[in-house]
Amino acid sequence: MNMAAFKRKRGGQGSAPKKAKKVKFVADEDEIQTENLDIKNEVTVPAPVSMGKWTNKERVLIFSSRGINFRTRHLMQDLRTLMPHSKADTKMDRKDKLFVINEVCEIKNCNKCLFFEAKKKQDLYLWVSNSPHGPSAKFLVQNIHTLAELKMTGNCLKGSRPLLSFDPKFDREPHYALLKELFIQTFSTPRYHPKSQPFVDHVITFTIADNRIWFRNYQIIEEDASLVEIGPRFVLNLIKIFQGSFGGPTLFENDNFQSPNMHRRQLRLAAAAKVREKQMVKEIQKMKRTEAKEDVTKDVTADVFLTPADDKPVQIESEAPQPKAVKKNKQKVFKRQRMQMARR
Repeated sequence: MNMAAFKRKRGGQGSAPKKAKKVKFVADEDEIQTENLDIKNEVTVPAPVSMGKWTNKERVLIFSSRGINFRTRHLMQDLRTLMPHSKADTKMDRKDKLFVINEVCEIKNCNKCLFFEAKKKQDLYLWVSNSPHGPSAKFLVQNIHTLAELKMTGNCLKGSRPLLSFDPKFDREPHYALLKELFIQTFSTPRYHPKSQPFVDHVITFTIADNRIWFRNYQIIEEDASLVEIGPRFVLNLIKIFQGSFGGPTLFENDNFQSPNMHRRQLRLAAAAKVREKQMVKEIQKMKRTEAKEDVTKDVTADVFLTPADDKPVQIESEAPQPKAVKKNKQKVFKRQRMQMARR
């Protein structure tokens, strides 16, 4: 027995697809009685759903631009491990325009794309796009933790199909509803994919908190259906939603979004204001010390025991003072002259 006959006997993937059949039936004679007229109805029965046929051809291209760090590279590898329907490509040059990615997706035969864009070697942006007609969404990726960093006890089968769990807030606002459909088509593994496993043993959750989307991955434990986190984990801060793929008219813009450059600028201004405040405090203290300082060269206690003099009455002289008598200077007699006078 050859392989084709064996597959036809099993009725698996190798079996030829069955076509729709037309079935005729006649209504009861009690209900419809017409003279010389038979009314017959024809109903088309659809073909049975073939088991094991890969019908959903979703393929996701996961790659990045140049300038990413090691953590982003590990995150991309973790997503490729979780998504067996993904494909990889070389890094794109930062000088190229984003619409070139649509051509890369066409070459790779992919209709979805996860593109990680690095800027200034510290900011990471994520594009989730439906190539080539759109829509597409741009996110700022924050708080990245890869599988190697978390070191959690959970584990799941590689290539198994995940359950996607969404926050109820995704159904309340239109832009979140659009993102929900985009995430479903991107992260869900197609049924009967050749690289997938026929098991469902982990859950990917998308939760909205603080105007951000929190991505988590949990394993389903068979004993009590409890969840154990596996990883990776990251936070998506929505920036814009575009009508086209990697561009086009803006469908939604997040007013609460603050660019990383502005955030770092505010931190620098706050630090500068704190330093300026410290300098002002030092100057004020210096001025106070200068004012309070006294001249200590003079002894303050030196005049404690001094008795003040009595006050004398004021005398007013009405006459001029008499001149003083000037004494005439006698000639000095020397010793020799005195001796001569004594002889005489």
